[in-house]
Amino acid sequence: MPKMKTHSSAKKRFKLTGSGKVKRFHAFTSHMMRNKGKKAKLRLRDAGLISTADEKRIKRLLGVG
Repeated sequence: MPKMKTHSSAKKRFKLTGSGKVKRFHAFTSHMMRNKGKKAKLRLRDAGLISTADEKRIKRLLGVG
């Protein structure tokens, strides 16, 4: 059986934490930032975690179990 390839777009968008959870970054951060309030931009800065419902699917794309 051949090796499973990592999904290219998934490896650019998601990172695994030390405990095995999947970290993601927020959308809406690339342009039109002058229209967004300071508080909104501050919240978008922090990374979040993938919901547990999607975690299995994303890990499969990353080639991790």
